[in-house]
Amino acid sequence: MMKFTKMHGLGNDYVYMDCTKSGVPDNVSDLAQFVSNRHFGVGSDGLILICASDTCDFKMKMYNADGSEAQMCGNGIRCVGKFVYDKGLTNKTNITVETLAGVKVLQLNIKNGKVETVKVDMGEPILEAIKIPVIADEKEVVKNLKITALDKEFKFTCVSMGNPHAITIVEDVDSFDVEKYGSLLEIDKHFPEKANIEFIQIIDRNTVKMRVWERGSGETFACGTGACATTVACILNGFIEDEVTVKLLGGDLNIKWNKEDNHIYMTGPATTVFEGELEE
Repeated sequence: MMKFTKMHGLGNDYVYMDCTKSGVPDNVSDLAQFVSNRHFGVGSDGLILICASDTCDFKMKMYNADGSEAQMCGNGIRCVGKFVYDKGLTNKTNITVETLAGVKVLQLNIKNGKVETVKVDMGEPILEAIKIPVIADEKEVVKNLKITALDKEFKFTCVSMGNPHAITIVEDVDSFDVEKYGSLLEIDKHFPEKANIEFIQIIDRNTVKMRVWERGSGETFACGTGACATTVACILNGFIEDEVTVKLLGGDLNIKWNKEDNHIYMTGPATTVFEGELEE
């Protein structure tokens, strides 16, 4: 039997497994696809493994619903913080987590002995085209990437938060057909490693509404790295202030770009849904 915990950050849900002693399971890509299946498996946006680390308190390994490994997930890492504290794997309220997008520092906010919200230092945004990666005429800051999908032309600002994001403004994000256009834009030739596509609407100088098409998973209820990338893109274009509320289908995230250290800070909830066991 393989024990697991179903958790979500604003509806961005993953299956979590403690691999600190057992190591990564065999055929982990197949396992991720199985548990993610909402009809024949547990049902989730992917699989997140919590592993031992030689350099940090823990290591996070995450896999999308299609079995591909991803660098980072902002909503997912908040749940990692809740998992390790609530289950007694640590008694620290400030922890470091090793990811493929670098080391992330988590501040755990405790209520009644359990983690309620988590503030994550998401590190510095990456703006150079070759490092995002994105193929564009602009090399340092990509703010005017024009891509046509079906009957629409989109203008993107591109940012990496350890994973590639392309952000575009739409008139009415609530009624926008995210699946129709997101599925095509994710795999556009401008994105050599595919991309997460954020469709956004500016509400005011402190509020942005966002829907996201995540590479490898489709539309999700929330995306932490996407909310961070959206904040950076909007600030670069002069639309918003340095600290904003990003409103997602699953709820709100507070995002701040601290210009003193050039780091992005994300604060939001983490929720445990249920525990279970998989037959091997």
